[in-house]
Amino acid sequence: MSLKIRLSRGGAKKRPFYRIVVTDSRNPRDGRFIERLGHYNPMVAKDDPERVRLDEDKIKEWLSKGAKPSDRVARFLGEANIIELPKRREQTKKNQPKAKAQERLKAAREAAEAAASEASAEEAAAKG
Repeated sequence: MSLKIRLSRGGAKKRPFYRIVVTDSRNPRDGRFIERLGHYNPMVAKDDPERVRLDEDKIKEWLSKGAKPSDRVARFLGEANIIELPKRREQTKKNQPKAKAQERLKAAREAAEAAASEASAEEAAAKG
């Protein structure tokens, strides 16, 4: 049985609330779970302590038993210093600007560099 620590959605339509649960990976997202380990409320401000609540002792116990956290839960655990903060995924081509937009950005960058070098040359000539 492969155990996962993941989010289980609750709350009303357009008002999500998630429980952090440990469950068998084959169970549905909102289905049966073994134990509740905390909660996550995305409707609360990011700096509010009630946004993410974790039962650290239970989480450490389940991690020692071989439960694997999902990506989002791993970030929560990393921010709480329970596990090492996972590295961010590398960017893919899908989230990059298209070719023409990249050419425009490159041209704008080169123009800004040329203007900066001209300004520094003029300052140098004025000083000495």
